[in-house]
Amino acid sequence: MRKLTIMAVSALAMLSRPAAAQEWPARPITLVVPYAAGGPNDTITRLLSGRLAEILNGQIIIENVGGAGGMTGANRVAKAAPDGYTLLLGGLAVLAQVPNLYKRPLYNAVADFEPVALVTDSARILITRKDFPADTLAQFLAYAKANQAKLQYSSAGGGSGGHVCAIMLDMLIGTHIAHVPYRGAGPAMQDMIAGRIDYSCEQISTAFPQIEAGAVKAIATLGPTRPTVLAKVPTAQEQGLPGLDCNAWIALVFPKGTPGPIVRRLAKATSEALDSPAVRERLESVGVTVVAPERRGPEYLAAFIPAEIAKWAGPIKASGVTIE
Repeated sequence: MRKLTIMAVSALAMLSRPAAAQEWPARPITLVVPYAAGGPNDTITRLLSGRLAEILNGQIIIENVGGAGGMTGANRVAKAAPDGYTLLLGGLAVLAQVPNLYKRPLYNAVADFEPVALVTDSARILITRKDFPADTLAQFLAYAKANQAKLQYSSAGGGSGGHVCAIMLDMLIGTHIAHVPYRGAGPAMQDMIAGRIDYSCEQISTAFPQIEAGAVKAIATLGPTRPTVLAKVPTAQEQGLPGLDCNAWIALVFPKGTPGPIVRRLAKATSEALDSPAVRERLESVGVTVVAPERRGPEYLAAFIPAEIAKWAGPIKASGVTIE
C-alpha cells in the first residue's frame, strides 16, 4: 500500500510540473535590474520588458536594486526561489567580472544562476565632460598623463563594467587617476554633464543621447568596431591604443533550479521580442547591438558566461585591483 502511495505521489508530481510551466506566468514576474534607474541596463530593460510581457500574456515588474557594482541586485536573484518569478537582467560586470574582482563575491555566477538568453552585445565609449581639453584619444592621453593628480573618472559603482574598463585604460596608459563610484550610471552621467567628473567608460545606450545633445564629448569607441550610430568615433585601436576591448553584453538569468520548461519559454519569448521591429529599431537607435539568433539560447549562454569569466581573469589580475 505504501509503495502504491509513493508511486501515486510521484506520478502526480510528474504531471504537475508541465502543468505549472504551462500556466506560467500565473502572477507578476519581478525583473531585477542591479543598478539605479536611468542607466544602460535600465534603458534596455524598459525597451524589452513591455513587449516581453505582451508575448507572455503576463505582467513584468521592474525592480532597481543598486549597490556593490551590481552585486547586491544579482545576489537578490541568486538567493530567490527558483519558481520563475524572479529574473535578473545581468551582464558582463555581475556575471563575468565580479568573480574575478571581489575577494568574496556574494554568489557564484555559474552555479547560482540558470542561463536564459543573451540579449545584447554593445560597445563602450570613452566620454568626457564637454569642456575637457581634448578631442582625440592622443590628446586625451597626453592631458591625462600630465594632469592625472587632479582628474576623476566615474562609474556605476565599484566593480561595475565601466569601472573595470577604466582600470584597464589606466593600466594601459600608466596613470593612476581617482575613481568616483556612483549607485548607477544615471547619477554618474548627471555629474559629468554638470562638469564635476572628467570622464568615464560608458555603455553606448547611456552615452549616445548625451553625445548627440552635446552634453558630453565622445573620444573613442572601446570595442573592436565603430557602432553604427557613432560611425565617426574611431576605436581606441584605430587611434593607436590596442588591447582595450570593453564591449558590454547583457543577459537574462533565473535562479539556479528554475524549471526547464519555464526557462525555454522565456528564452523563446525573449528571442521573439528582440525580433519585433519596434524593439529592435528602438534598441539600435541608441546604439545597442541585438545579438544574432544563434547566440540567444540558454545553451549558448551557459557556455558563454564561463568563457567570459576566464577571458577577464587575466586582465583583472594583471591590474592588481581587488575589492573586499
